[in-house]
Amino acid sequence: MIFTLLSFAFFTALVAFVSYRFTRKAHDKGASGYFMASGGLTGWFIAGSMMLTNLSAEQLVGLNGDSYAHNLSSMAWESTSVIAIVALAMFFLPRYLRGGFSTLPQFLEERYDATTRRVVSAFFVIGYMLVNNPSGLYLGAITFNQVFGVQQLMGTSYPTTIAVLVWISGAIGAMYAIFGGLRAVAVSDTINGIGLLAAGLLVPVLGLYALGHGDIGAGLHVIARQAPQKLSAIGGPHDSTPFSTLFTGMLFANLFYWCTNQAIIQRTLAAKNLAEGQKGVLLSGLLKLIGPLVLLFPGIIAYHLYAGHPLARPDLAFPQLVADVLPWWAKGFFIAALFGTVMSHFNAVISSTATLVAYDFYRAWKPDASDEKLIRVGKTASIVIAIVSLFVAPMLLYAPDGIYTVMRRFNGFFNIPIIAVVLVGFFNKRVDSGPAKISLLLHVVLYTLLIFVFKVDTVYKINYIHIMGALFVFEVLLMLVLGTRFRRAQPYKPRHRGHTDLTPWRFAKPMSVLLFAALVSIYLTLSPLGIAREGGVTMQYFVWMAVAWGIALVLLAKFRAGAAGSGMPVVSGRSPGERGR
Repeated sequence: MIFTLLSFAFFTALVAFVSYRFTRKAHDKGASGYFMASGGLTGWFIAGSMMLTNLSAEQLVGLNGDSYAHNLSSMAWESTSVIAIVALAMFFLPRYLRGGFSTLPQFLEERYDATTRRVVSAFFVIGYMLVNNPSGLYLGAITFNQVFGVQQLMGTSYPTTIAVLVWISGAIGAMYAIFGGLRAVAVSDTINGIGLLAAGLLVPVLGLYALGHGDIGAGLHVIARQAPQKLSAIGGPHDSTPFSTLFTGMLFANLFYWCTNQAIIQRTLAAKNLAEGQKGVLLSGLLKLIGPLVLLFPGIIAYHLYAGHPLARPDLAFPQLVADVLPWWAKGFFIAALFGTVMSHFNAVISSTATLVAYDFYRAWKPDASDEKLIRVGKTASIVIAIVSLFVAPMLLYAPDGIYTVMRRFNGFFNIPIIAVVLVGFFNKRVDSGPAKISLLLHVVLYTLLIFVFKVDTVYKINYIHIMGALFVFEVLLMLVLGTRFRRAQPYKPRHRGHTDLTPWRFAKPMSVLLFAALVSIYLTLSPLGIAREGGVTMQYFVWMAVAWGIALVLLAKFRAGAAGSGMPVVSGRSPGERGR
């Protein structure tokens, strides 16, 4: 136990020290330095920060709990986000950087009006404060307690133990955001991400070793032969994530999360240039495809390992597996990496919330406010929001089992109307602000009535993700219809305010194609055509794999020919504008 605590303290201190050195070396000054890292983030830090902002204990505990209870169908939340990530890199990010935006709502003010900007900012702040941050802190706390046996060490009740762990991890995480700004958050995220990837991959490897009684191959054989349907990523109607939802609400929820969610896109808005931004975004897409190995596969292992003694709650699958299979010398490192994940998610959301408060509310009230005042307001907002989140988190102890799905349902209050308003804003130049505000506020009413009052998803067995998709279509159509009456006097014309080099990354298109091909391959493999069936893969599996990669190779050849025809380098060298990359 002493070695575990010492290794935990060492890795945590190392992250803090390296983050401090990088932040100090950068010499960020003023509000731009504090909130936007002076627009100097490179691709590696963008990728690392995006992943750790996204990857919270909510995913580690919640998704593994879902795979323990069902199958791999909930990997859709992770893997299919590649579609949205490519959309961010190729469509949204160039427009954001061209406009010189610091926040997503800033674009909405330019496109619609100031009130639309405030409404969306309020949605973000409330959602971050009451949903995103508390869930990550709570699930991190139950994992720490399960692995370390904190309750027994402290001799306190379970609720008290969870509350103490929430406050400790939240307080330390908030310090990065409050005192270091965005660069400190991005650097600490990247370092913690490397640690989590190494430690996270260790869990399924050791889990297979335990399942196979000392033979990893035997463990894989158990998973492949006993209940192979657990390996299916094609969710049925009774799973928490039916396969059909990938083409309805999930598509738009992922577009919201990766293309408009301030906590995610703030890192890309602070990119050194478009090429570095695209590189970071697409690298994060590659990491998302690896994610299921850490986020869902341990839950499958736990299902087989504890088959004789089922766990009391699905959310205990990952913490229990970690406690049972990790050796004493690795627990400190793993808990430090997990602790870093909880902190990174928390401090990233705190940093983004402070940016929203400072830019979208305070600066609107005090347009001549100095940088020092903006930073002071941001730090004050960070403290207040952190405290509220710390009080809310322990209350999730009384939420239903499978908290990951519960939190996704609550995110439905604001994710769908925001992406609807943003997409209409980009693709329609005439719709005025009135239809946007009506859609934003009407969604809250409709979603509340459908999900929480009439419980349409439960009574009529319609998955809530389908309902989100239907609401997206309704709200877009409503805006377009109302837009025939409420029209802008002049069509919207984007302003070019940014001073960032907008030369694209030369590998952006090929990387996008490879990500799509890999996504299709993963779904084919984890399907009844592939390994998720008794008797092994079918001939259809090989046919469809050949089709998928054949299309990918044709597109890659086309891009290569296009690059050669334009005189740009194909394999090596730098395209114009790629100075210093």
